[in-house]
Amino acid sequence: MGGTRKARQYPEFGARVEPGAVSFRLWQPASCGVAVVLERDGSEHPLVASGDESGLFVGRLEGLGAGERYWLQLDDGRRIPDPTSRFQPEGVHGPSEVIDARRYRWGDSGYRGLSLGEAVIYELHLGTFSEEGTYLGAAAHLDALVDLGVTALELMPIADFPGRWNWGYDPGALWAPCRAYGRPDELRQLVDEAHRRGLAVLLDVVYNHLGPDGAYLAGCGPCFSERHTTAWGAAINFDGAGARGVRDLFIANALYWLRDFHLDGLRLDATFAIHDESPQHFLAELVEAVVALPGPRRYLIAEDNRNLARLARSRGEGGYGIDGVWADDFHHLVRRIIAGDRHGYFQDYPPSTAALALTIDRGWYFTGQHSSYHG
Repeated sequence: MGGTRKARQYPEFGARVEPGAVSFRLWQPASCGVAVVLERDGSEHPLVASGDESGLFVGRLEGLGAGERYWLQLDDGRRIPDPTSRFQPEGVHGPSEVIDARRYRWGDSGYRGLSLGEAVIYELHLGTFSEEGTYLGAAAHLDALVDLGVTALELMPIADFPGRWNWGYDPGALWAPCRAYGRPDELRQLVDEAHRRGLAVLLDVVYNHLGPDGAYLAGCGPCFSERHTTAWGAAINFDGAGARGVRDLFIANALYWLRDFHLDGLRLDATFAIHDESPQHFLAELVEAVVALPGPRRYLIAEDNRNLARLARSRGEGGYGIDGVWADDFHHLVRRIIAGDRHGYFQDYPPSTAALALTIDRGWYFTGQHSSYHG
């Protein structure tokens, strides 16, 4: 049978609070030198290159702690926020703030986790769900969701973006919970309060492109590959030169959200636009990393319109092992039957309850038939 492959260890990027100091681990392969600049006095503190091909710069600054605001000074003269910042209190173009996730005292020790097969998932936009448009504003309405029969919240993307209002699908700062909705510990409080009520919390994440404004990660190294294109331009580089560092970043990001915020799982946006011809697809590696996380079971749900069985097939059967896929065929059939939509891809779906029943039974309507719209 052979031994079990040891799970890969992924670095923790960004600023990390330690006793009496803050350590930094930053991915900047496009730079020959990086320094941390403190906002309070403008002092510069050079970091040390790791000396290998990882593109990492590391350092430890004594006397710093949570709440410290800082910039990164690059060798080309640019001063930028930390692309792996845990909080951007003044927006994606402002200074980064050191956050200590361990300060929050969790109260969800009695929470038993999510049973995905029985989940009733409520998709929620934090900016519009409550009058306040904040994490705490949403927390005040959790009892109403329980009364409605909801068992899991799915937060639309919260990685910080420029401006006050956004759906979240053009992320800027991938590690920073959006400051427009509150502070990181207030997000933790929302999850904590949900878990106290037996509600799971999922987060929508975007790993197929970066936003056009405020995504400083794009300039750090080989984030994009011209080998593949998406609706947003060049694809994220998961299989080209320098891809190992890119894969590490995105997988570390997923683990960060799940670990530091006690989330029950991630909804993966537009996985059909995640291109990878590596021996192990990025999605399969992501599943492997999430499964290896200690603690309760976490779930990954894909948004994918290809009806690709490999996504949900187990890893032992040569699949990626993703726990679920959004059932777009079901949605399209319901729209066709109830609203009569015929435009675009709706033309392929018959206004038939028999087709709907078939789709409910097997998950997809299209399992090999010809699609007029897609050709």
